[in-house]
Amino acid sequence: HPALAVSRAALLPPPGGPGDAAGQALPVESRPFTSYGSALHIALPQAPRAGQLLTLLIDYEVGEGPGVCWLSPEQTAGKQKPYMYTQGQAVLNRSFFPCFDTPSVKFTYSATVKVPEGFTAVMSATSWEKQKDNTFVFKMSQPIPSYLVALVVGDIVSADVGPRSRVWAEPCLIEAAKKEYDGVIEEFLVVGEKLFGPYVWGRYDILFMPPSFPFGGMENPCLTFVTPCLLAGDRSLVDVIIHEISHSWFGNLVTNATWGEFWLNEGFTMYAQRRISTEVYGLPYTCLEAATGRALLRQHMDATGEDHPLNKLRVVIEPGVNPDDTYNETPYEKGYCFVSYLAHLVGNQSKFDAFLQAYVNRFKFQSITADDTLGFFLEYFPELKEKGVDSIPGFEFDRWLNTPGWPPYLPDLSPGQQLMRPAEELAELWAADSLNMEAIEAVDIMGWRTYQLVYFLDQVLQKSPLPEGNVKRLSKMYPKISKAQNAELRLRWCQIVLKNNLEAEYSKVKDFLHSQGKQKYTLPLYRAMWGGSEAARALAMETFSATAPQLHVNVQNYVKKILGL
Repeated sequence: HPALAVSRAALLPPPGGPGDAAGQALPVESRPFTSYGSALHIALPQAPRAGQLLTLLIDYEVGEGPGVCWLSPEQTAGKQKPYMYTQGQAVLNRSFFPCFDTPSVKFTYSATVKVPEGFTAVMSATSWEKQKDNTFVFKMSQPIPSYLVALVVGDIVSADVGPRSRVWAEPCLIEAAKKEYDGVIEEFLVVGEKLFGPYVWGRYDILFMPPSFPFGGMENPCLTFVTPCLLAGDRSLVDVIIHEISHSWFGNLVTNATWGEFWLNEGFTMYAQRRISTEVYGLPYTCLEAATGRALLRQHMDATGEDHPLNKLRVVIEPGVNPDDTYNETPYEKGYCFVSYLAHLVGNQSKFDAFLQAYVNRFKFQSITADDTLGFFLEYFPELKEKGVDSIPGFEFDRWLNTPGWPPYLPDLSPGQQLMRPAEELAELWAADSLNMEAIEAVDIMGWRTYQLVYFLDQVLQKSPLPEGNVKRLSKMYPKISKAQNAELRLRWCQIVLKNNLEAEYSKVKDFLHSQGKQKYTLPLYRAMWGGSEAARALAMETFSATAPQLHVNVQNYVKKILGL
């Protein structure tokens, strides 16, 4: 990456062998590749033999790259001390250390990190120990792709929440983190192991990041990074943790060899997440959560147009195109539909669960393509191969992979109807020209779980703008929604406020965008403001100029694009 300066490279003598300990200096040159990274060429004194182990030393300096995020004290929760973290996915770790920055290459790593007094370092590693002089030593003993190497340095502390899990957070958040996650992680891990086979990473710790962290979660092995938005106070957003735990098998253990087949990571992880959720929370609730996912896919495809080339599972990423710019909902939710279709072809849940376990076992610690996955599926189920299930008209595997658009098959989410129907009916009542308050008051939403409320708000948003005055009354009637601290509810309430041009509550939009910088919450709100009234556009400009410094650089750039800056 242009942000990384290499000063010297040397070939070191083999461990324990003769030779100069400083090594033999080697010529280094950087050759053009793309705007987001160049090719580092190091000339060896003679051509190496196949299988020969080389020890190469590269001296380099790095600091300002997009993969290394430096936060000022005011960007942290505690507001006292600075903080730094790295974010590798998809191709940002080349600005953190020189590497083969592709998911097709896996390696073990070790690191020695010296930090100032009063700070702690943690990494995505199977072991870490603190030595004297505030030096931390890390080892990752399992092979991982470059994007999963991660480092955090900050004023952070930890608390145990299970036999192999602890939460890490700034001191001001640690009590909330412990309360929200005590005991739940082990339950999810045990169900995951039962379904997909042994958890191979040793520990599963969670690090609550500062509010400016742009993602919901990042599945760094042994140490998942998550947004503090998950500290809802009522354990209502733990499904994000189930998602990141599921990556322990799909993504981290079996990895997409190229970013163009990201659905192999995310489609399988969505499927695994919903399998765990079904075991823990039951089918109706899981179907409801999946319905909100389907609504996100619908929104995305409506915004881009169904036949947009990004709406294929196998995305062609042209040379020079940054894989980060292809990120969207399709690999998650259309990928989920394809994995569900494979399960539907098998027609028996426990047989498909057994297949997933065999699949993980077959490809663990490898990077693979969709052809590997589907080839193994047909090999595992020869009777399906014989029937030619890969070429059923309209559902051809090739069509799933290479044709953009809405999934040809949608899993049946009807068990969620018992939770969805009341939400749909209530949204209908609120969209009426004259409100039937008697019918509305007969519905008690106090017992509804988060995703039922989310589903209700999605329906209201679809019907918006509502008749004059209705949203104002809705806001007054349901403080549980309009004054919620839960980020998923806040996002939707802000979208409803903007779509209905409820200027009296614009301050809620501003407060929410000031409180966090998660990409999935930030971009839709800027799109809504920019597509709205003059006042909404002014709110967008004012909010962005105030919050830009606390946003991740990628998110800043995406917002600038939306605002035409």
